[in-house]
Amino acid sequence: MAEWGKGDPRWIVEDRPDATNPNNWHWKEKNATQWSKDKFNELLIGLNIENEEYTCEIKELKNVLYEWYIQGKWEGSSRTRENPTKYEGSFDISNLSDENEIYEVNITFSLDKSKGEKLKGLMKSHGESIIRQKLIEYIRLLKEQFFQGLILPTINNTNTTDTKSVSSINNSKTVINPQIPITEHKSPTVTFRDLKIHDKFNCTKIELFTTFCDINKVKAFTQNSVSQYDCRKGGFFSLFSDNITGRFLDIVPYDRIDMLWRFKSWPSDHYSHVSLLFHDDTDQTKILIQQTGVPSQFYDSTMVR
Repeated sequence: MAEWGKGDPRWIVEDRPDATNPNNWHWKEKNATQWSKDKFNELLIGLNIENEEYTCEIKELKNVLYEWYIQGKWEGSSRTRENPTKYEGSFDISNLSDENEIYEVNITFSLDKSKGEKLKGLMKSHGESIIRQKLIEYIRLLKEQFFQGLILPTINNTNTTDTKSVSSINNSKTVINPQIPITEHKSPTVTFRDLKIHDKFNCTKIELFTTFCDINKVKAFTQNSVSQYDCRKGGFFSLFSDNITGRFLDIVPYDRIDMLWRFKSWPSDHYSHVSLLFHDDTDQTKILIQQTGVPSQFYDSTMVR
């Protein structure tokens, strides 16, 4: 037994405003299920995704389950036709938890009928990055709003960090270490823009596609500024002294490469969605680069890069 006054200070009941939970040693449990459902409904339902030709809207969330598996419905139609036909589809969000980075979250889209592939393409090319931003906002609100009161202040310390708290979702516990100070100040609103770039190259489609997949060729056109380049679905890349980083989402040989892409100076945890599309054009190959979710303040500098 420790001598008087020399025991572990976490077990010593100090003077506190409420005289409970000394040094935040005891975990507090709080069920986040209903709060999460309400917040997801607020952030996602009614969300519009559109371009010059088509418009889509998230209409309903069907399931919001632990860690957090979300199912929902979307509806889309043409913006240029009179009395356009409306098509319905669904989406799934999986792997959303405090243990995963936002780019590790899987978001998939499907159609209820065989027609409407262009609307599904719009949801994938534009909607995915927009939904990811809403998920980032959810995580921020979870830490700033829901966990208020889980870390109890002492008289000498009104904000104790490095303290474990427990959130219970559907009776399953997730340990979260709330390092971010709780504040009532709202984060500044960030707006986003999309960009398209196209070019032609005097080579075959296979040769141009391979240039983006072969690490040796990537090193050649980046002047050997490659820290990591794992060109496969789920693989990561890091270029130009780690100033550009991301992850490959999907690779369709010789036709398409989809990736999450960010620049180091962008808002924390924000990734844009980039698609590289390859097309034969007589004796040349045309490449179309589509990028969605570029922070407006970095739009011009992103175009240059």
